[in-house]
Amino acid sequence: MTATPVVRTRGLAKRYRDADALIDLDIEVSPGEVLGYLGPNGAGKTTTIRLLLGLIRPTSGSAELFGLDCQRDIVAVHRRLGYVGGETSLWPGLTGAETLHLLGQVQGRVDDAYRDELVERFDLDPSRKVRTYSKGNRQKVALIAALMGRPDLLILDEPTSGLDPLKEYEFRRCVTEARERGQTVFLSSHILSEVEALCDRVAILRDGRLVEVGTLADMRHLSSFTVEATFDGTVPDLAGVDGVLSVSTHGRQATMQLRGSVEPLLQVLAASGVSELRSREPSLEELFLTLYGGGGGPRGSGDGDGDRATGDD
Repeated sequence: MTATPVVRTRGLAKRYRDADALIDLDIEVSPGEVLGYLGPNGAGKTTTIRLLLGLIRPTSGSAELFGLDCQRDIVAVHRRLGYVGGETSLWPGLTGAETLHLLGQVQGRVDDAYRDELVERFDLDPSRKVRTYSKGNRQKVALIAALMGRPDLLILDEPTSGLDPLKEYEFRRCVTEARERGQTVFLSSHILSEVEALCDRVAILRDGRLVEVGTLADMRHLSSFTVEATFDGTVPDLAGVDGVLSVSTHGRQATMQLRGSVEPLLQVLAASGVSELRSREPSLEELFLTLYGGGGGPRGSGDGDGDRATGDD
């Protein structure tokens, strides 16, 4: 029997006045999966998350979490998820500990020992008032609040905004541990190395439409990969080999960009006295830039895509 997807959308769309923020989104996220949700500012990522959280109504289509409608069953849905956004608004007069206690009461379930462990791991001083916290410390509170109940689903929208590299690493550990416990994670991030390290699959939006979805291995066809060869003697003419897009040489070393089958190149190299051979597949950043032609940027300055029609970007 096939498990019910934790996240499922069908023809999900949102239109503001004369602008489409999201167009016919069909996507599923399986139990225990970590999905990376990518796109430049304005692509529709935050709109999608607001629809999943039931904060806005779709123009058409449907969104379900745990098989429940995100609009009709919003209370039941929210009992089973944790959410972190890129901009965290908290009560300035409360301490960090009081804030975590209040948010735990709202959630209805907290693993107290795990909460205390997270406070230590993220190096948060819970005795201080929220008004004294930096952006990074407010983000720590939001992350701890979302993680401490061990929810079935984590929806994370630029969750490491404001964190230093050490705390970004701690966040990655937490997501890996959550996946190992069977929790599902929907992660929207501009930090492509973060997505590449954590996610089982990646979905990429462009102008409100889903343009690619799959594992990184599935998506390697979008970009060339690099082959470096060092020869015993003179570098042969490699420019005309099938699949070779470009060649640069330095002494007895050649660096090639290759797309498609590697076999024609290997046949030439095998007959040419190669002493050393290395290859490198494209990174997620290279795949992303291939789709966007260098536009949009892999790591944006904003914390979310906002809604283009509302000037929320």
